[in-house]
Amino acid sequence: MNITLKVWRQKGPAAPGGLVEYTVSGVVPEMSFLEMLDTLNEQLVTKGEDPLAFDSDCREGICGMCDLVIDGQAHGPDKGATTCQLHMRRYKDGDVVTVEPFRSRAFPLVKDLVVDRSSFDRIQAAGGFVSINTGNAVDGNNILIPHSMAEKAMDAASCIGCGACVAACPNASAMLFVAAKISQYALLPQGQPEREKRVLAMREAMDAEGFGHCTNEYECEAACPKEIKISNIARLNREFFRATLVSE
Repeated sequence: MNITLKVWRQKGPAAPGGLVEYTVSGVVPEMSFLEMLDTLNEQLVTKGEDPLAFDSDCREGICGMCDLVIDGQAHGPDKGATTCQLHMRRYKDGDVVTVEPFRSRAFPLVKDLVVDRSSFDRIQAAGGFVSINTGNAVDGNNILIPHSMAEKAMDAASCIGCGACVAACPNASAMLFVAAKISQYALLPQGQPEREKRVLAMREAMDAEGFGHCTNEYECEAACPKEIKISNIARLNREFFRATLVSE
């Protein structure tokens, strides 16, 4: 089948950009969306044109690199899936699909569909990890953790830092990402020694990066490929208020 793409092309951060229309031929339903973009690039290279720049790595829904806005939706129309997990069986011959990069001041554009999401790395680095010396491996049942708490921590830890929450939010807020990273530590005993220090540092880093504020639009939860719940944002707020009181 043939698919018409309207793709954002921009040579660099300071260069003007705009949507360019291409027709991709030879698309089969079994292709992933990224394989379809690979096909487009093969056709562009054959014509001697500059291939489309886009990010990808694992192509298994694990790394979160494939950050695209497809027809106005972060990662595309499939719920609980990354762009690389979207397949062309979703489309039919002659469909027109618009593809754009994630839009946020904190995610500066590099080229075409590639954005710099290193702001997430800096927020994570500000909070650090569990720095306490845990020593040798201990028995898995040595520290008893309620099953419900362990499940919540694991759900939060499933965040892959793709940035879909930021792209979907009308305020470009990073609250769901930060909330997930705070929750995965705050819910477990290993994260308690640096509990207050961590949340204060990560909130400060998030604000410094220029992300917007959360106004409870719920778009982040709807767009998250790992379906992380907005209840984590409520936990982040509680952790922040608690840390503010304890630190004073």
